[in-house]
Amino acid sequence: MTFLVTGATGNIGSLVTHRLIKDGHRPRVFVRDAARARALFGDAVDMHVGDLARPGPALRKALAGSDGVFLLNSGPRLAGRDRVVVQAAADAGVKHMVKLSTLDVRTGVGTGPWHARGEDAVRQSGLPYTFIQSAAFMSNVLGWAESIATEGVLRSSTGQGRIAFIHPDDLADVITHALTTGEHIGESLVVTGPEALSYAEMAARIGAVIGKEVRYEELSDEEAHEAALAYGGGRQYADALVDIWRAVRDGRLTTVSDGVERILGRKPLPFDRWLHQNAEAFQ
Repeated sequence: MTFLVTGATGNIGSLVTHRLIKDGHRPRVFVRDAARARALFGDAVDMHVGDLARPGPALRKALAGSDGVFLLNSGPRLAGRDRVVVQAAADAGVKHMVKLSTLDVRTGVGTGPWHARGEDAVRQSGLPYTFIQSAAFMSNVLGWAESIATEGVLRSSTGQGRIAFIHPDDLADVITHALTTGEHIGESLVVTGPEALSYAEMAARIGAVIGKEVRYEELSDEEAHEAALAYGGGRQYADALVDIWRAVRDGRLTTVSDGVERILGRKPLPFDRWLHQNAEAFQ
């Protein structure tokens, strides 16, 4: 079987690629930065260089002869990009498309509508598919590292609302399993971490791991929007983030699923595990 990984130099895509290599496959990767991909994977992959925002012959070449594809797109234009990729994949005879989506397609929150349109594009293509509807990643917590390290504070507009972040290793294992086994074709797999925590609870746990107090300070939606704009990604992305944080605050994103255990046969990794693996970032 030949597998193509898009977004292979990113956080999740790189983990999936390394798992495929470890399992004895020689995956194809579709990347924008060949040097970065080579540094990550050496000569263990077949590299195709291009951009899903401007697909062309490079994408068609990468898809030709691929049995399964891991599709990772982001941003407000992701549905259009998904549509182009899946049409090219259908033309190439790809047998299975695994798309990283979001749990928020079920609530219509934040980036959920973008991914919902991307899912529709995959369905309409006629390709066999699996959607991975994931909670937010624990690695997103690294966005708080600077303020925690320098000020001992985590600022958010999420109030006391809770969310069950997922460990990136769990997500990569689920994606790799779906891609290589074909056991979940036609399914939308909901995967989360093992418990829903408030940002104040996560701040306290970070403090306990690094040995100093970490305060939680609540922001207004307006303050959170300004911070999101400063972070980058544009106004539409900032709007989506504030919408997600508002939904957390309102208690609409507390879902804890048994997806990881059902698919992998083991419990999902806890937040404390991720913290101990990444404690240095907050010190």
